[in-house]
Amino acid sequence: MKLEICNFSGYKIYPGRGRTFVRAHFLAKKNPRKFLWTQVYRRLNKKGINADEVAKKKTRKNVKFQRAIAGVSVEQLKAKRTQPPEVRAAARAEAIKKAKAKKAESEAKKKEEKAKQTANRAQAKQTKASKPAKASKAQMKRY
Repeated sequence: MKLEICNFSGYKIYPGRGRTFVRAHFLAKKNPRKFLWTQVYRRLNKKGINADEVAKKKTRKNVKFQRAIAGVSVEQLKAKRTQPPEVRAAARAEAIKKAKAKKAESEAKKKEEKAKQTANRAQAKQTKASKPAKASKAQMKRY
């Protein structure tokens, strides 16, 4: 059974038993903390609280947990974290150097291919035999 809670007073409303708010006070936008009979007032002013109810809710603490990420084990992650910064910086510099060399190599290949294409185009232009100009019918009659 689903219980509703009054938007104004905070009391439980059982199915088929009343509205979800006290119309006169709710629509007049009165503050429920100022009415002695509302749950909010009773909670704020510690009315009718037993020692059992006072016990605070336990707060959950987040516990840190290390997990493997995308094929890298926890041990490898820990090893990387414990490396001195100089070693990591050297590895980073080496990786950058490799990437730059690879990029330069690919650019050189692109230049070679482009040079070949331009050479082929130039050769194709030279080998094309120039066709004789077509004469119109009027010109043909003259001769």
